[in-house]
Amino acid sequence: MNDMSPRHLPPPDGGPEDTARPRRGRSGLVGVLDIGSTKIVCLIGGQEPDGSLRVAGFGWHRGKGVRGGGIVDLEEARHAIRAAVGQAEDMAVTSLREVVVNLSCGQPESRLLNVQWPVGGRPVEEADIRRVMAEGRARAESGGRETIHALPLTFSTDQTEGVGDPRGLFCDTLTARLHIIDAASGALRSLGACVARCDLEIAEMVSAPMAAGLAVLMEDERELGATVIDMGGGTTGMAVFAEGQLLHTAQLPVGGQHVTNDIARVLSTPVAHAERLKALYGNASGCSDDSQEMLPVPLIGEDDHHLVQVPRTMLVNIIRPRLEETFELVKQRLESSGLTRAAGNRVVLTGGACQLGGVRELAAQILDKQVRLGRPTVLRGLPDAAAGPAFATAGGLLAWAAGGGRRMPEIDLDPPARGGLLRRAFAFIKERL
Repeated sequence: MNDMSPRHLPPPDGGPEDTARPRRGRSGLVGVLDIGSTKIVCLIGGQEPDGSLRVAGFGWHRGKGVRGGGIVDLEEARHAIRAAVGQAEDMAVTSLREVVVNLSCGQPESRLLNVQWPVGGRPVEEADIRRVMAEGRARAESGGRETIHALPLTFSTDQTEGVGDPRGLFCDTLTARLHIIDAASGALRSLGACVARCDLEIAEMVSAPMAAGLAVLMEDERELGATVIDMGGGTTGMAVFAEGQLLHTAQLPVGGQHVTNDIARVLSTPVAHAERLKALYGNASGCSDDSQEMLPVPLIGEDDHHLVQVPRTMLVNIIRPRLEETFELVKQRLESSGLTRAAGNRVVLTGGACQLGGVRELAAQILDKQVRLGRPTVLRGLPDAAAGPAFATAGGLLAWAAGGGRRMPEIDLDPPARGGLLRRAFAFIKERL
């Protein structure tokens, strides 16, 4: 069995700096789990000597027991997760003890926080950085919510601002600007209970839109500013990157399933057929021929041979308003964050729902930005069927688990394993199952 302990340092990539400061990540094979409303994906993989990622195991199962990113039926969700993990374990010929899981539940919120720590005129040490991070987490804690990420964006040493790595610099006061992402504790406990019933532990939780961004953004986009819109089945996540850092995330309670439900409701057709209509004929933008093309639609409760014919224009007119609403909400969230300028003029769409025809053009029109479709970075060993936008979050989770996307990957900035509410909840659940 491969070593799955939470913290291991892989061999350095080369160069004196890498040797002095090894990269933080998990060595050997690691498991990641993307728990969504429409699908559950498990990847087992690791980092190659050249720094690339290789997938040794892949599992996929239709999402069950999950709605809006949160667990609504423990038993159904357990079966779906166990099926996806089992497929990946069989393919990789290994067994997982822990997994890195996406954060989509508990209404995640994002905010910025400035934290100061007295240093006393001596050089800044790693212990000081850990203390200022712990202080930030303590300040961020609020009733009923758990801090998932405390990401350092930049540091200041006394009056010197914009310091990326303060270690070794002399100062009286160290100031850290932190990006805090938290979520409702109850939803996190339910997620922990579900994963524990699959005989697994949650090694770490990672913001879903951040993971998607790690998978689909080019390095220049992360530096110059870009907004990732991860269009999932039950939710739409957004993440703003600039200067190589994640500055903001948000989650909207609309997704591809809402489009499907709109079609089913208006046309009085079964949900399964509404999904088929969306996939085969759906589009966010109409054309002159749509009114001439008639689509066969079975009605709920009627005989299979009893079909009505509706023009494709009608389907487009059902789909477009929901997508307009989605992008208007994204625009509002971006404006309210105050990061419109920092986000630049670039938007990258990913997630399964972005593959609908006309979505890119509609997003460009409403957001008034350059828009492209984002596919995850090529992962060796991943089937071609799993290389599309729908699997961006899973690919980003694997990159994060291997040490990618971290500000100072060689320092463990997380609290002790049992020091947080979430870890204690997981331990409590496991001991009683």
